[in-house]
Amino acid sequence: MEVTNGEMDNTFFLSKNKTAAIKEKLIVGSTLMAVIIVIAVLFLIIGIIVYNGWELFSWKFISSFPTDGMTKGGIFPAIIGTFILVIVMSIAAVPFGTITALYLTEYASENSKFAAAVRFSVRTLAVVPSIIFGLFGLGFFIQFLGKGMDTAFNDGQLHWAQPNILWASLTMALLTLPVIIVSVEEALKTVPRELREASLALGATKWQTIRKVVLPGSVSGIMTGTILAISRGAGEVAPILFTGAAYYLATLPKSVSDQFMNLGYHIYIMSTQSSDVEKTMPIQFATTLVLLMLTISLNIVAVVIRSRIRSKRIS
Repeated sequence: MEVTNGEMDNTFFLSKNKTAAIKEKLIVGSTLMAVIIVIAVLFLIIGIIVYNGWELFSWKFISSFPTDGMTKGGIFPAIIGTFILVIVMSIAAVPFGTITALYLTEYASENSKFAAAVRFSVRTLAVVPSIIFGLFGLGFFIQFLGKGMDTAFNDGQLHWAQPNILWASLTMALLTLPVIIVSVEEALKTVPRELREASLALGATKWQTIRKVVLPGSVSGIMTGTILAISRGAGEVAPILFTGAAYYLATLPKSVSDQFMNLGYHIYIMSTQSSDVEKTMPIQFATTLVLLMLTISLNIVAVVIRSRIRSKRIS
């Protein structure tokens, strides 16, 4: 039986389409498998923490002070210290990060060497190990700035030249600053350029365009990126080792010049400095569960704020 050229072409295209379909299924299957693995690892981590920490988790554990060499009692001072750290860190980092992103996106020209240097500095800061930020905070904020403040305002008496909440928060602000700048810059870029040009064509100034058009159009992305950066900073330990975290405090901090307890540092102490690590293992998991709930809550807040802002814009 003689095979025509048309039949050969049809056979070739059918085999080619079948091969392409197989490749497409393999790609979809591999990407789906990767997603499943990531989700499985996430639920495995959460499951282990919840399983080992739920037994000790209670209102008494959250609201009481540590006792018996921190082997009993609760973690209330660590929760308060972490909360104050996050608040002061946010006040210090979010405005500067947002202003920097606004300059890079709205004011700096594409060929600006200064803007290129700023972006290079941001990328460099993003890859610096967190322990380096802690050493920088110790050298700059405590030994240089703190000593200078004591000399100028406190007659040389030791007050600011020691670890405290303020220096730890400023150090954490430097750590999270690159994340905030990048996230805010990407959120600002989502606003179409045509909206800016239309606003300027109607006679609005540059700042009026930013305030009335750009920021409202990107506020959901800005809030999401900011809260994600803050939630990352809430779990960092290395930067506060030298700048403010304390092993144990019998009272809550009364001002930003006091030291503080921290959830992440508390877990670190319990797992490395305890005389009986096995005995304190339930406390470690319960504290980890509280820290995990705090970070998840921050992420949920970001999602809720973003959805509400989007719904208001649509309505």
